[in-house]
Amino acid sequence: MRICFVSRRYWPAVSGMSVYAENLLRELVALGSEVTLVSQYRDDEAGTRVYGGGPPPADRVPAGVEVVALPSRGETVVPADWEGDIAEIVRTVVGLHAERPFDVLHAQYGYPPGLAVLAAARETGLPAVVSIQGGDGHWVGTCCTIHAEAMRTVVDSSSAVLIGSASFRDEVVGNLGSDPARFTIIPGATDTRRFTPAERPLGALREPPVLLFHGRVDRRKGVLDLIEALPDGVRLVVSGIGPDLDEARARADERTTFLGFVPPERAPEVYRSADVFVSPTYSEGFSNTLLEAMASGLPTVSTDSVGVVDCLRHEENGLLHAPGDVAGLRAALTRLLADGALRTRLATTALEEVRRLYSWPVLAASIDDVYREVVGTTPSDDWSMPAGVDLTCRFRAAAHLL
Repeated sequence: MRICFVSRRYWPAVSGMSVYAENLLRELVALGSEVTLVSQYRDDEAGTRVYGGGPPPADRVPAGVEVVALPSRGETVVPADWEGDIAEIVRTVVGLHAERPFDVLHAQYGYPPGLAVLAAARETGLPAVVSIQGGDGHWVGTCCTIHAEAMRTVVDSSSAVLIGSASFRDEVVGNLGSDPARFTIIPGATDTRRFTPAERPLGALREPPVLLFHGRVDRRKGVLDLIEALPDGVRLVVSGIGPDLDEARARADERTTFLGFVPPERAPEVYRSADVFVSPTYSEGFSNTLLEAMASGLPTVSTDSVGVVDCLRHEENGLLHAPGDVAGLRAALTRLLADGALRTRLATTALEEVRRLYSWPVLAASIDDVYREVVGTTPSDDWSMPAGVDLTCRFRAAAHLL
């Protein structure tokens, strides 16, 4: 099977979706598919500072995957020109298909790649599979009527729509008014061969205990709440970069260490160097970092939020508090640090579940099944590109937040 996979987040962009895409592409090749990655990327100062910029580096592309890199020019101007980026993706995909035909098109993100893939599918007669990811599912469509129309078009007209969790699906359905039956739930996954516990008892603490935040340094991930909630007598390690890195540094004290960008090959050792993982996120599609922490044997504190509650259950395999509740976060951390039996029980349950339910071979096989169901079919052509530009959309002025 020949697959064209289109994404706006791939290495060196620092994102959970870069991890997701790299692992998925590797597994699809292992299943016998030929894969072409069409990857958008940032090469401007602002985009590089927030995400990491430049085309996909050769050492991060799985063997057997062809790469076509497209600069996201529409994200570098104000107001953002998403329409120009969509047109460039369509031209690229249609041209590649003319040279060597694909069997299926797959977009990672509903907008802008999903709309672009849907348009390319109409020109090529190919099936269009779209994965709705965290950011575009939570916010795109709540920002302006143009983007709401775009997301509804993608969900209603694609051959298959994949989403990471039931709670996330329900949020997207609530935002867009789409039919929940349009979605196929395929959860996230992690590499349980790379992410493994440290060689010490599960739930053990160093002196002082080390708390870890690993991911995009963004207030919507709760990192500023964590700095405010930090209990006495602990160390905090913040691993990653993002739009609120400077603000986080300004609010932190001497207890906090900022690692900055951590190469993916170093991520397992970063988890193993910690005692407790903390993800006070406001919402997720399905959190890769939570799965990595579970596989690393860490007791975890997170939030009772969309995309989290589908893999973490309060008191069973993690502790949850309300998003934005700084006092609740501090109370959960204080309780977990004081109770060794609780730490061991939560970490043990989480480790068993991630190994059984969230491995990459399982996820890739599920997506391959979807490809095989839609190959030979064509998506609906009874739709139109959204007309006009809404300059009041918050993402037109801050494209990196999309």
